[in-house]
Amino acid sequence: MITAISPLDGRYASKVSVLTECFSEYALLRNRVKVEVLWLLALCAEPGIAECRAVTAEEERRLRAIFVDFNPDEAQRIKKIEAVTNHDVKAVEYYLKEKLTGTSLEDLSEFLHFACTSEDINNLSHALMLKDGLAALTSLQEEIVAFLTRLAVEFRDVPMLARTHGQTASPTTIGKELAVFAARLRKQSRNIAQVELLGKLNGAVGNFNAHLSAYPAVDWPALAKGVIEGELGLKQNLFTTQIEPHDYMAELFDALARWNTILIDLNRDIWTYISMAYFGQKTVAGEVGSSTMPHKVNPIDFENSEGNCGLANAIFGHLSAKLPVSRLQRDLTDSTVLRNMGVGFGYSMIAYRATLKGLGKLKLNEHKLAADLDHAWEVLAEPIQTVMRKAGIEKPYEKLKELTRGQAIDRDTIRAFVETLELAEADKQRLLDMTPASYTGMAANIVDLLD
Repeated sequence: MITAISPLDGRYASKVSVLTECFSEYALLRNRVKVEVLWLLALCAEPGIAECRAVTAEEERRLRAIFVDFNPDEAQRIKKIEAVTNHDVKAVEYYLKEKLTGTSLEDLSEFLHFACTSEDINNLSHALMLKDGLAALTSLQEEIVAFLTRLAVEFRDVPMLARTHGQTASPTTIGKELAVFAARLRKQSRNIAQVELLGKLNGAVGNFNAHLSAYPAVDWPALAKGVIEGELGLKQNLFTTQIEPHDYMAELFDALARWNTILIDLNRDIWTYISMAYFGQKTVAGEVGSSTMPHKVNPIDFENSEGNCGLANAIFGHLSAKLPVSRLQRDLTDSTVLRNMGVGFGYSMIAYRATLKGLGKLKLNEHKLAADLDHAWEVLAEPIQTVMRKAGIEKPYEKLKELTRGQAIDRDTIRAFVETLELAEADKQRLLDMTPASYTGMAANIVDLLD
């Protein structure tokens, strides 16, 4: 591990180990084997293909066991065959023929990879890899949204001085600001879930040419659909060239990148709140914050997450821009970059774990929040001038601007000004009772609207 070039395989390997079952070379080979076996079983079950006989229940069990029991040693056997064939998918076909040799299924060997082009196998395998990878990644996304939702509810009523352009602005609550991020991320999670993972099993240029040449009476689209949708849980796409056009992949990677971009925004805001001492961080025994300054507890989890989200989005961005573009019926550039899908997922996973770790270390500093609010009475200029407008008082904005802009304002200054105003008694009293901490509008109620 210490000699790994990529941090995904070195420093961060333990954090992304679950993805080896989704995106490794072994995972790709396992999925190719699965697709080939399921296609053979579909052919065997089709009455219109008499030469590909039906299999017994025991024979079907043995065939399915090939991919169910597939392990890294089996994958190494395929790689040894590939060293001779110099063709990765053909190596899988030869491997499977080896598995059938000397068994009752040997007579079906020539129906392995029947009428298929390599991309029939590859596109479905890549879709299965994405399906598995999404299950791992979205579970962490759900954890982050759930964590933020819990914090939003916990801090629903805790007032905070908001800042627009970095300057003091109308107060909000900690809970409402976190609820905004929870809602944004949840929306993007729905967008991710709505992307259909597509697949094709329609031959060299997508027209079932070879299929029909051998068995013109078979309903090949229906047969292929049974494998793609019934067995693999994907969605059939009949409008393809040799390759499934990968548009759905671009949609998916764009959706993942948007999720990550919102997480970057969260990381930066939390980082800023920590720098303002609105949040402290729980210390961990043995950890060092600075090599020279012993007092420091740096917000490194949020910084780590931000950096890794950026790396993930760089990969997702290239995949999204490149994959839908292919010369004529196909070229090999898609195959080259598809091998890096797991890299985008890996950096995302590292980022998500870092954010979760950082959120778990936060400690709310209500004293600092209250102190900042008590030193920002100028923010009440907004409600005062709004009530003045209601009362028809001339130039309310300008009068509050003259009173507050660039001036040191405290409670007494505000109260003295309100006392001079000709307002309805209820309005005046409401302004006199108001403090920066109480002027949070419907912030707490908005938190209650989180679904």
